[in-house]
Amino acid sequence: MSTPDEAPQPQQPGSQPPQPGNVPPAGYQPPQGYQPPQGYQPPSQPGQYSQPGQTPPGSRPGQPGFHFEMPTDGPRNFNDVMPQGGFSGMFKTQGLPTELKVSYFIWVISGLLGLLFGLIGFFAIIALFAFAPGVAGILLIILILTLAVAAAQVVLAMKMKEGKEWARLALTVVAGISLLLTIFSAASAGGSSTGLGSNWFGFLVSAVAVVLMWLPNSQLWFKAVKGHA
Repeated sequence: MSTPDEAPQPQQPGSQPPQPGNVPPAGYQPPQGYQPPQGYQPPSQPGQYSQPGQTPPGSRPGQPGFHFEMPTDGPRNFNDVMPQGGFSGMFKTQGLPTELKVSYFIWVISGLLGLLFGLIGFFAIIALFAFAPGVAGILLIILILTLAVAAAQVVLAMKMKEGKEWARLALTVVAGISLLLTIFSAASAGGSSTGLGSNWFGFLVSAVAVVLMWLPNSQLWFKAVKGHA
């Protein structure tokens, strides 16, 4: 039988040290000489307590923010620039996320249309040499550059479809070049609205394709392809 002196005393609030995984109450003061267990991390700010593996508030796991890095998979020779298997798989997009599928078809279709209209415009410029050779010469140079950009769009889009980050960056530069060509073409036309609206529309479409390539879901796909390379 226990004596009154041996009877257990009621526990006072704050008399027991916090156990691992439990949140200490507000105003808790550890007993003098108490050493916390190994691995215990006190909260950095009042009202905040993080446990190992806990996701910080406001963050979304698996959704990285935009972080630009220079591509490290650049082509080493001409064969690395050309699409694998040639152009036979131009319209095959298996495995691509929706954002990249839309971007890819924008690049390919606009590139093919650019080549088609460029060839039609070539004959018109040849006829213009008989009336205004100076203007025709400037337009011919712009047309050759436009044809080169259109052909590059198709090739780079197919390399982008293979998961090449350097092709994605090159397509972004192509969109900037198309903007410059649109401005120069408008200035050479002397304010004429013929073809000007379609040029600006083409640039806006290219801008949409660029944005789609850099969305978070697209970046995750490029990282996944790079990790399996």
